[in-house]
Amino acid sequence: MRVPRFLHRGGTLSWLGGICLLAAACSSSPGTPGGQPGPLKISLSTSTVVAQQNGTPAMVAVTVTGNSSPATVAVNGLPNGTTAQITQPSGNTAGNITLTGSAATSAGMYTLNMTATSGGSSNSQNLALVVAVSAAVTASVDTNQGVNGKLQQFMSTSFQPAEWDYQFFISHPATGPLSMLGPQHIRIQGVSQAVPMKANSNPQQPTDWDFTILDAIVQPILSAADHSPEFQIAVAPAFMDNAQGQLDIANHLNEFVPYCANLVRYYNTGGFAWGGQLFKSASANKITWWGIFNEYNINGLTASQYVQLYNAVVPAMLAVDPTIKFSALELSDFDSGEGDPRNNLPTFVAAPNGGGVNAQVNIVSTHFYSSCNQKDSDAQLFSTIPGFVNDVNYFYQEFQTRADLAGVPVWVTENNVNADFDAGNGMSACNPGQKFVTDQRGSSAFFAAWRPFVFSQLGKAGNQALFHWDYDADQQFGEVDYNTGTSYLSYWVDLTLRQIFPSTPAPPDILGLSVTDTSTVEILATKNSDGSAVVMIVDRAVHAANDNNGTGDSRTVIVDVSALGNFSSATTLTIDAKTNVTNGPSQVALAFSPQMTIVLGGYGVTFLTLKP
Repeated sequence: MRVPRFLHRGGTLSWLGGICLLAAACSSSPGTPGGQPGPLKISLSTSTVVAQQNGTPAMVAVTVTGNSSPATVAVNGLPNGTTAQITQPSGNTAGNITLTGSAATSAGMYTLNMTATSGGSSNSQNLALVVAVSAAVTASVDTNQGVNGKLQQFMSTSFQPAEWDYQFFISHPATGPLSMLGPQHIRIQGVSQAVPMKANSNPQQPTDWDFTILDAIVQPILSAADHSPEFQIAVAPAFMDNAQGQLDIANHLNEFVPYCANLVRYYNTGGFAWGGQLFKSASANKITWWGIFNEYNINGLTASQYVQLYNAVVPAMLAVDPTIKFSALELSDFDSGEGDPRNNLPTFVAAPNGGGVNAQVNIVSTHFYSSCNQKDSDAQLFSTIPGFVNDVNYFYQEFQTRADLAGVPVWVTENNVNADFDAGNGMSACNPGQKFVTDQRGSSAFFAAWRPFVFSQLGKAGNQALFHWDYDADQQFGEVDYNTGTSYLSYWVDLTLRQIFPSTPAPPDILGLSVTDTSTVEILATKNSDGSAVVMIVDRAVHAANDNNGTGDSRTVIVDVSALGNFSSATTLTIDAKTNVTNGPSQVALAFSPQMTIVLGGYGVTFLTLKP
């Protein structure tokens, strides 16, 4: 057969828009009357092919039958950045198509159309092309990440004792699910009627204090998990507030200071006497960690007033119990105005003789929420995470300006998808005139992508604690349902993060990593002291720009772990829309390979664990 002019001598031709393959002419076709060819047919060796963004080629065999003259195969629908090359073995009707992806091709699934034409006949076949993210893990520790290369970040959770939820442990006395979660230093933020000091009578009256609502939450927590909660002195007793319901620091700081000191006496040193009555905690477990005020920057205090308050309260509490530790600031860090730490930290870290803090600081804390409006899209919420990282970096930058504060760690003591709440009559607290709508993304598959993304990014930035807000609540905020005590998907996400990435007794090393797509996937690779390794793969690919609690898009990630050597076993654990919220996710055993393929069908996270 004469070789057509347009066929290269090497037998290979590569086009982007259409690729042609010549099939040898057939003199007859078995199974057809009189030996005549049957209908033209194109067959592929597979219906789906995976091409990596790192350029690793993928091959598909093509067979054309029923043709009596040379056939041309055209490939249409190639995405930008992907090329195709066709090779035709001489003298038969089979050929190969080699598809090569690149980092310029967006990860995801594409439909290619393969059309064979011979004479006046044609036939088509679709081919699903999966462009996979490539991730290569190195054996070296990335000392620029985390705390000198360590993922030194623990997971925790929070409670807000008040008249609306103090009966949780009365209705659900078993603390097993809370202890299984493994939170460290559970945060307790008593507000409203849970604030135990009711008045400051003269002479003192026993009715000035009532710990009933507060201790309905505090006492069970003291018996659960690590028995070492953080008590957030969130607000002042109501009688110390001004007309706006905020601490009147000018007139009541001298009363707020002994109030705080008496809380330490109550829980740590055998109690205090008031009006002829001893007020004393029923638990032998003390409270070591104390947070001083909550979100002062949106609760009526200036940065200078907060420093004044902190410098007065901390020494008085230490005088009662010198072993206790303190969380400072507890900023609301949501927007670029009053929530921006750049408007608050310079005052706090100023020299002590220049108006800065002069009392003991053990940690500094801030709060991160991605939204205060349920109408915000999934893409908008994901886009806030780099801002979280920037602010953690800013905290460390500012604290480096003072030698006595340079080693203070950052904790994120409140974290959730949406900070909005019902302000009464079904109206939004953040958006006046707008109805409040529960944001289901706090416990849907979206959360299974969002929280691990936050955990990874903040851990790499050196943040050392991440607290869920809050434990017993609705689908927007909760890890368990307040009414039934049943688990939400968020519970299993947080539990798994804590179990997979333990901060004690030895935090894991953060390994070096090369990833071709960081815009739709988040990957974290670590190695433990026992030689095991973990690769967390987060699918945060948004399907459509305006999705709100959408499903996300599928992502395939091929993880190269060859640099880590051989492992005896490999397992995966996936949390996504298919996860059973009653029993939690299940491990799946895999055969170890130097290249492991992970497929996520939408929003979610997979933990790949390799053991020596």
